[in-house]
Amino acid sequence: MCGRYQISMEEDILEMREILAEINRRYFGTPMQDKIKTGEIFPTDYAPVLVGGPKGPRAMLMRWGFPRWKGSGVVINARAETAAQKGMFGVPLARYRCAVPTTGFYEWRREEGKAKGKYLFRLPGTKMLYLAGLFNTHTPKGKAPYPGYVVLTGPANPSVAQYHDRMPLVLQKDQLSAWLDDEAFARGFVRTPCAAELGAARAI
Repeated sequence: MCGRYQISMEEDILEMREILAEINRRYFGTPMQDKIKTGEIFPTDYAPVLVGGPKGPRAMLMRWGFPRWKGSGVVINARAETAAQKGMFGVPLARYRCAVPTTGFYEWRREEGKAKGKYLFRLPGTKMLYLAGLFNTHTPKGKAPYPGYVVLTGPANPSVAQYHDRMPLVLQKDQLSAWLDDEAFARGFVRTPCAAELGAARAI
């Protein structure tokens, strides 16, 4: 699964800084500007996602999580294997796909004789990591509409399996446009095991 991820403001991560600059320009002077979150991202936080458009991917601010149809709380992940068949995710998979820009995601592993250790996963050689997501607009009862997103997950590959049995679907940068704009590509992508070989580092 993916329950937390990171948006680092390190100066050398120019790609993320450009995304955040676009977000700030788009929402400058609006109430949404105060909702922008960086650092460690938790469910229900507002964070940048990339969506498709005629001029290429554009950055939008959305809330992490779809409201549950029954009860309280939010759904933050969608199982890639069954997303097309699920009422909550079928239409978003066909029409409303997004890419979640991160500088890594977190997983926990119980250490011998200790509490769980926290690990940050990244692609070797880069600090940017794009996760496949779905979005939609939601109107909870008695509340204002909001755009929300979920992260797609699949069975963990060997680089993650010793930490968790699920992992987010990782998009290579050259797959972004196809994922956002090509439904046929997207349907094939969610049926394909994630091949990204990730490195894990103990997080503070």
